[in-house]
Amino acid sequence: MNPPILKAMSDVSLRLTVSPPPHWRSGRTIQGMMQAHLLALLPAAVMAVVMYGYRAISVIGLAGTAAVLTEVLCLRLQKRDVDVDNYSALYAGVLFAFLLPATAPWWLVAIGGVLTIALGRTVFGGFGCNPVCAPLVAWAVCRFSWPAAMDIDLNLASYVANSPVDQLMHFGVSSLLQFDYMDLFVGRQLGGLGSSQVMALAAGGLFLLATRWIRLFIPVGFLLGVAGTATAFWMIDPTAYADPMFHLLAGSTVFGAFFLAPDVASSPVGKIPQTVFGLIVGAMVVIIRVYGVYPDGVPFAIMVANLLSPLLDRLRPKFFGVR
Repeated sequence: MNPPILKAMSDVSLRLTVSPPPHWRSGRTIQGMMQAHLLALLPAAVMAVVMYGYRAISVIGLAGTAAVLTEVLCLRLQKRDVDVDNYSALYAGVLFAFLLPATAPWWLVAIGGVLTIALGRTVFGGFGCNPVCAPLVAWAVCRFSWPAAMDIDLNLASYVANSPVDQLMHFGVSSLLQFDYMDLFVGRQLGGLGSSQVMALAAGGLFLLATRWIRLFIPVGFLLGVAGTATAFWMIDPTAYADPMFHLLAGSTVFGAFFLAPDVASSPVGKIPQTVFGLIVGAMVVIIRVYGVYPDGVPFAIMVANLLSPLLDRLRPKFFGVR
């Protein structure tokens, strides 16, 4: 009797097809996640408009539009389905806009929006494949290519307030007496368009934590890393180094803790790796601010730590019974 003939990979291929991880079906979608993140950024965007006027709307709108159009073009060139309705490209463009000065020229905003998608995501395979936070890739290219146009203190010189991190780098700790910590908390400081709105960003971050769109390990580790490292420097010489509360409230610390560092594609997975990742980034922020040539170390610290994510993912408890 002849053995039965199996159809070559008939329906077996369907039953054995394994999609990329994660496989935990929670009912949540990318569209829902991006909508929640955009909603979390809304208070900071409103505060940016209050502080800088309607030019803030133009910067945010142009960066978001450039990112979305670039996503459409890249997907069509790759002959893939156009799914910009999941808002991931819009969210990435808004994140980039939050790092810019309010007076950034239109061409810089447009170039940054294009680079966020084309260089930050598409070259690595698209959404979810980028090893480094995409808006930070665009920010770094623009920062090195057009430093004068990206300089916060220079472009916002017409405002009465000063940039705290720039004052610290150029004039030392004694210059920080001009700042009131409550003013820094409510956003009365010069900085990135939305990244300096500390209170509004904290409210948005707490919303994401409460709705479980992000986990607390990276933000808490990030803030503890900043506070712990700054405390160590401050205890060594309080006349030469700023206190930890300043580092927490100045610059884009809170923005990085809740919105940039927890990027789902470039951050580690698991409680221990995420906690260590946050601590490393927080410590590097203070170290860059103390020894680096750039006032705010948050973007550089996150990008460097992103490259460590594959190694940090190996930090995991051993299986039960394994030595």
